[in-house]
Amino acid sequence: MDQVTAVLPLHDPAAAPLAPVTATLRTMFGTDDLPGLAPGLMVTDEAGWSPATSLTGGTRLPELLDSAVRLWGGTPHASAALAWKAYSYWAALPVVLGWAAARRVPLLDHAATLIHFADRRTLVTLGLRESIPVAVLPNDPLALAGLPQVRVVADERELLAALRATLLDGHLSPMITAIQGEVRIGTRTLLGSVAAGIGYALLRAADGLPGSAVEAIDTLLDTLDLADLVELVPGANGEPTVQRRTCCLAFTLPKPKVCQGCCIRTD
Repeated sequence: MDQVTAVLPLHDPAAAPLAPVTATLRTMFGTDDLPGLAPGLMVTDEAGWSPATSLTGGTRLPELLDSAVRLWGGTPHASAALAWKAYSYWAALPVVLGWAAARRVPLLDHAATLIHFADRRTLVTLGLRESIPVAVLPNDPLALAGLPQVRVVADERELLAALRATLLDGHLSPMITAIQGEVRIGTRTLLGSVAAGIGYALLRAADGLPGSAVEAIDTLLDTLDLADLVELVPGANGEPTVQRRTCCLAFTLPKPKVCQGCCIRTD
């Protein structure tokens, strides 16, 4: 873990606990100003933002799902699957990259996660409150910084347990339950998008990560019990790529799309 903190040093670790995540985003995309995430991840002015509890509580979930139908023109359940694909990717990204880049896991409870629908480039944008708790290992500089939001865990096993508890059990699973209260769609279909999103994200971030991206994918999918939903296979250039075992239902849209790595591809 000392190697991890050496790769992504922080002159003032208390000032920007998730700086390794934004640095990795810039490596992946050339910027951390992305359509699906607040610039720099943190929301300093919450005007226009709502906590993610407004989705799990149901007040804004119909708005999200109706927007997906208008955007893609698909059936309610197919549009919900695509809305979920977008939401779960952006929600997972800070957690997954935080762990892979620096063993820092933002604890993504619904009250600390904010959303808005105002950016026309995307269906939904997510941001984090500045007070969001972050789980770290004892040898992380944040462990000594005295910040009230820092949660120090004993070891890597406990950090992965915290990652699962915050991302899957505490955040995404309640969202799945809420979506299934609105439309009929299978849990396996939705979790397949989570597994694929993690795989795609870490492969894209590989050049900015310490260690093997493939090993990181294997570790996280095993931790989340999602390993049976995707596999890594050689792509056209011999580099690993994600092969799904479920479908996001984009092929059912009025303008069908078959994604790279989709389970229904025949070429």
